[in-house]
Amino acid sequence: MKKFAMAASGGILLGAIATTQIAGPLIAQEAQNNASVYEQLDLFGDVFERIRSEYVEEADETELIEAAIDGMLSSLDPHSSYLSPEDAAEMREQTRGEFGGLGIEVTQEEGFVKVVSPIDGTPADAAGIEAGDFITSVDGENLMGLTLDEAVEMMRGPVGSEITITVVREGVEQPFEVSIVRDTITLTAVRSRIEGTTVVLRLVTFSDQTYPNLEEQLAEKVEEAGGIDNVNGFVIDLRNNPGGLLNQAIAVSDAFLDAGEIVSTRGRTASDGQRWNAREGDLTEGKPIVVLINGGSASASEIVAGALQDHRRAIVVGTKSFGKGSVQTVMPLRGDSAMRLTTQRYYTPSGRSIQSLGISPDIIVPQPRRAPEEATAEDEEETPGFRSESDLRGALDNDSLDDDEVRQIEEDRARAEAAAQLREQDYQLAYAIDILKGLSALGPNAE
Repeated sequence: MKKFAMAASGGILLGAIATTQIAGPLIAQEAQNNASVYEQLDLFGDVFERIRSEYVEEADETELIEAAIDGMLSSLDPHSSYLSPEDAAEMREQTRGEFGGLGIEVTQEEGFVKVVSPIDGTPADAAGIEAGDFITSVDGENLMGLTLDEAVEMMRGPVGSEITITVVREGVEQPFEVSIVRDTITLTAVRSRIEGTTVVLRLVTFSDQTYPNLEEQLAEKVEEAGGIDNVNGFVIDLRNNPGGLLNQAIAVSDAFLDAGEIVSTRGRTASDGQRWNAREGDLTEGKPIVVLINGGSASASEIVAGALQDHRRAIVVGTKSFGKGSVQTVMPLRGDSAMRLTTQRYYTPSGRSIQSLGISPDIIVPQPRRAPEEATAEDEEETPGFRSESDLRGALDNDSLDDDEVRQIEEDRARAEAAAQLREQDYQLAYAIDILKGLSALGPNAE
């Protein structure tokens, strides 16, 4: 017992000595770091005072401080920034689903303003702006060297006013100008339609309206189709969806999953991590799902695509997504301003981060660019159409089919022709619908 006590006290003593030997340098280093920080703050104060007293023109002190804060935040990553009271109010409007502007989501890449995606039904979309375009100037003023917020500010303006932007596009040799009239952007978070026996759900953004709109429109389209038994599957179209609210991405993913992890986030320390799991209940009742993505699918869109892909709940079709795998927290500051700070990375259920890598589709299907029509109306008139057996004079009738069977064949042919026409309009969507047709043809027990 005495030996044990002595060993224990010896251990305590050695531990105390070791702690002192390690902690001493650490404390000294921390004090040195703090002194360095205070010196840098003093330097900032010196620069600020010199500008106030000696700059060639009188500078606005509030603008100087805001610019310094914004510079500090924007130096961290492309998504951290300072929000003035006006910017903070506008951001709150955007999450509610209505705001003024061109209708494009942008980021900054190596000093250039890059389009993440145009938003459906907006002036930018109508003007032909595409995901991946670079905007180099606004009304003849170069954007190079400006912060992202400064560039965005130049693109804002009164509703009804015109703006001319210079665009650089991959595959196009020369920059070109696009004139756009600013408008109030009212987002319809979800649009839906039926193609044959497939329900197509187009998610435009992830605002407060997204999940309620999705739930409502999915139910409406299933009822319009005559019930879930008459639906062969669902297409969730996330192309050019720039993302939005994390809670909406979780809710949308949960709508198609019965169990399992949806997404996890990890911050600077282990205690900052969070994990979200799906609850029982699948709005599609287990029907096949195809998810469409492209280079304009970012953030919340990638959470949904990654969750459904990892759980093998959906086939992901299209091209690689944008690759924004970080979470921004908006923190209120004094005077109704705020800062948007990157606080976490998010991970798909399999534990993969898509930051800078994006979601890779299960099936890569590029969307062909529309070529200009070269044929004239006269050319079309001179080109004879294809002829079939039924066009021949005196061709025999098919007497093995009754009128109902003939009508059914004609309806099937009309649907096939409609599908072929859809390939001309939207090749990726047509491909997704063809996949669902193939899966339904294999039957419910197919693997």
